Amino acid sequence: MPAVVVIGGQWGDEGKGRVVDLIAQGATVVARYSAGNNAGHTVINDRGEFKLNVVPAGIFYPEKACLIGNGVAVDPAIVLNEIDQLVSRGISVANLFISDRCHVIMPWHPLIDMADEQLRGAAAIGTTGRGVGPCFTDKVARIGIRVGDLIDADALRARLEFVLPYKNKVLQQLYNLPPLDFDEVYEQYCAYGARLAPFVRDTAQIVHEALDRGETVLLEGAQGCLLDLDAGTYEYVTSSVPSSSAGGAGIGIGIGPTVIQQVVGIYKAYMTRVGNGPMPSELHDETGQILRIEGPRPEIGTTTGRPRRTGWFDAVASRYSAMVNGVTSGVLTRLDVLDNFPSIKICTAYETEDGRRLTTLPASSVQLSQVKPVYEEVEGWRAPTSTCRTWEELPAQAQEYIRYIERLIGIPIDIVSVGPERDQAIIVHDVLKVKPRR
Repeated sequence: MPAVVVIGGQWGDEGKGRVVDLIAQGATVVARYSAGNNAGHTVINDRGEFKLNVVPAGIFYPEKACLIGNGVAVDPAIVLNEIDQLVSRGISVANLFISDRCHVIMPWHPLIDMADEQLRGAAAIGTTGRGVGPCFTDKVARIGIRVGDLIDADALRARLEFVLPYKNKVLQQLYNLPPLDFDEVYEQYCAYGARLAPFVRDTAQIVHEALDRGETVLLEGAQGCLLDLDAGTYEYVTSSVPSSSAGGAGIGIGIGPTVIQQVVGIYKAYMTRVGNGPMPSELHDETGQILRIEGPRPEIGTTTGRPRRTGWFDAVASRYSAMVNGVTSGVLTRLDVLDNFPSIKICTAYETEDGRRLTTLPASSVQLSQVKPVYEEVEGWRAPTSTCRTWEELPAQAQEYIRYIERLIGIPIDIVSVGPERDQAIIVHDVLKVKPRR
């Protein structure tokens, strides 16, 4: 079987971890390919509730190989803590492997991250402050430290002797921060390397061997397409290299594009966003607050703990993300949050200040921040959907809402999530296989 990519179709927090946990049972390998611990995936299954920042959501299937691919930025302390937490709750990490080509988040990265946000003032991005952006900056600048260096004490010393004096000058002269001590950093990260060494592999080789055996490889994206460095609402985007879009999956795990057959796009039944940046359908009224608190799980960021901004479903932005990712199969999550609304709005176009209608996403964040959403209103269903397990059990108005979204964004919705539990899903078609549409 070819590889299948799972991406977020909005500004992140669409429920990727929940969906990967659901469909991973049909794969042999589950691999993260981008971002770092600035992304958060929540999984609820028969073992309880788990919050993952770096470990792939397929970890709850002990027979699956779970890979942290070369495109992921790794904070050793975070990964080791995540491993310890999983083991303490009886979850096996025997098949968890980390690419030796992953870049490492070093202690200067979070310091620079937060100091840079302060320098930006009112133009701050709203970063998580975890150091992921500066880590990717160093990757592009070719002064990064990789996992392969981390597990080799001599290589780590050689890299630090070059990089740390440079970074200390940046900390002192640009940000007015104290320098980091070489011996402290070296000893601490040597210890991290010793603990991580048993997990380090050439993960690209593992993926290729699985593909050669005809097995399914599930590539788990992080964040969302609208946060992508190239395709997203720049400059309020992630710094991840490779990108958080489907195009970054091959680069981030070490495969060519010809083996990727399916792209699964995950969309909430409404919109949310954490951090700054334009969001045309954002609601600042009581309806927005209801969207934030309705349902079994309030809209609070898994990684940051910040309340998410909320709004009606934006078909313009969602159609754009489906187009640029080549989405072949859609998943609609948190439909149950809309159960009590008598009517529901969908943003189908934008209106500019001079009265023009836009049906595509502007590249300019300034222009996007100035548009007004053009809404179409549909009838709500005012009935619980959280117990529905088949398409036929959904209220007629809920079915029509889903079909309308399908028409607006141009992809089939193959899974509908009606709650956070693993079994609270309606599987219309198997997203790991090509099947006729209804």
